[in-house]
Amino acid sequence: MPRKHRLPASELSQRAVRAELRRLELLAETDRYIDDLVARVGRPSAKARAKASLVAARIARRSTRNAS
Repeated sequence: MPRKHRLPASELSQRAVRAELRRLELLAETDRYIDDLVARVGRPSAKARAKASLVAARIARRSTRNAS
């Protein structure tokens, strides 16, 4: 990598900290969304969770194949 593209360690650290803070904010927002959703419609049944797990596994397998 050419020298002009290298960032000082302090700037890299700052970017890493900002990225981690953003990640934590998004996780907190996700938790608030799920809490609100559960309050509105209730918790999913065991059957619904099992079906969701199957769908997620199928999507993950498809994503893995497409990435290859």
